Amino acid sequence: LAATALAGPLQASEAHKDPGHAPADEPAEEPEKLAADTESHEKPKESADAAAHHADEAESGLTPADALKKLRAGNRAFVEDANACAANLGARRNEIAAGQHPWAIVLTCSDSRVTPELVFGGVTLGELFVIRNAGNVLDTGALGTIEYGTEHLKAPLVVVMGHKKCGAVAAACDVVSKGTELPGSIGKMVQPILPGMLKSSDFVGYTVKANAQSGAARIYQESPIVAHLVDAGKVAIVFAVYDIETGEVEFFDLA
Repeated sequence: LAATALAGPLQASEAHKDPGHAPADEPAEEPEKLAADTESHEKPKESADAAAHHADEAESGLTPADALKKLRAGNRAFVEDANACAANLGARRNEIAAGQHPWAIVLTCSDSRVTPELVFGGVTLGELFVIRNAGNVLDTGALGTIEYGTEHLKAPLVVVMGHKKCGAVAAACDVVSKGTELPGSIGKMVQPILPGMLKSSDFVGYTVKANAQSGAARIYQESPIVAHLVDAGKVAIVFAVYDIETGEVEFFDLA
């Protein structure tokens, strides 16, 4: 099954009030004036701290093409020697405590066999901004998270990745081919997968790819934030299919 992340772009605003000034001939109010003066002097420091924190959330420095090349190389390393893809998590954790600089956003399935950090060569903490749900469905939470990752965190690449033998896609195929009624919220969950279906000799395999392609296309169509970044050459969107048997990821460009 697949997985989605629930998050939207964060916007913050802070009201700013000028401290009042007490008359010079009212000494009883002098402590309040001193407190107000202290607060007014502290504001610039708070603003500077906020600016420094925002700088920590700066872009990764990679172009969309660089990010895709890095994912391809990582997956090649994973296919060739999965055991070699280990990360020094302790040291890396300390390095990124002050801020994250992910260079790719991955929307993929919650299936326990599909772990982007491993599939792409053992990338470590702070490198991938990952969204997972059953069937890698582009819902509101996923789209909002992608907008946050591209606009705020400056990640230059978005990948929508399905995988072979996806249970969520297979369930959606059963709805179409067998009239299966799925219980609880599962039926609602697979609804976005249904429009991209076309019966073929490999119904599930075809739908896995079509669902990833549809999700990638919808990001551009439904998000003005991401579309603007794509048009400016700052972000690229691709889709992919992961083979859970070989470990290989096949990438596709949007037409």
